[in-house]
Amino acid sequence: MTRAAPEPRKTLDPDRVAEWLARHPDFFVGREGLLQQLKVPHPEAQGTTSLLERLVYDLRRRAEQAEWRLEQLLESARHNEAQFRRTRELVLALLEAEDADTLGQTLATQMAERFQIPAVALWCPAELTDHEPLPPQAPRQVLDDHAGVRLAALLDGRASRCTRLTQTDWSRLLPHAKAPRQAGSCALARLTLGEPMGYLVMASPDPDHFRASMDTLFTEYLGDVLARLLMRLSPSPHG
Repeated sequence: MTRAAPEPRKTLDPDRVAEWLARHPDFFVGREGLLQQLKVPHPEAQGTTSLLERLVYDLRRRAEQAEWRLEQLLESARHNEAQFRRTRELVLALLEAEDADTLGQTLATQMAERFQIPAVALWCPAELTDHEPLPPQAPRQVLDDHAGVRLAALLDGRASRCTRLTQTDWSRLLPHAKAPRQAGSCALARLTLGEPMGYLVMASPDPDHFRASMDTLFTEYLGDVLARLLMRLSPSPHG
């Protein structure tokens, strides 16, 4: 007489078990001993650990992540507050300028001291300087066709942009500032107030200081402020 082959061992579907436990959260009520016997994989080492220890570990990790996110938010808030204070002090200093040359020189000083930007240039069309008794003083420059074409090409149809700046472009667009030994970087903005008012150039010898991925909201805001101040300070018929 032959013995019947043993039936294959049946196993539970883990997903169905998980679904059943989710529908029956009171399953472990009165079965606390079972909870103490349960073992789960250790999150950082081979082997297993108790369910209680794993829960404590997970809670500690969540607390650490929440603390890290909070510190990131606080750091961002501190940075934004410092940026606001620097911008406020910059604008207040620009408002005190009595003429266009002083405006440009104040801009250069403020950007170097408060924003670590060592070189700036304000390129203004000739009609804004024709009525001035003396030629513009650096960092103001008279916008000619060559500079205008190059600045427009660097902006590539945008109102503002961050990009690399070759030695050749640096020497042409910031003639009053010493050119770096290698390519630098710059933030550009078109100055407009109903009509073209020129260009703002802020440059650094560090090729990564101004990156193409950077936001240009501050650059555009500063350009809007400068355009209005240049119009107000210009002795031309526009004023």
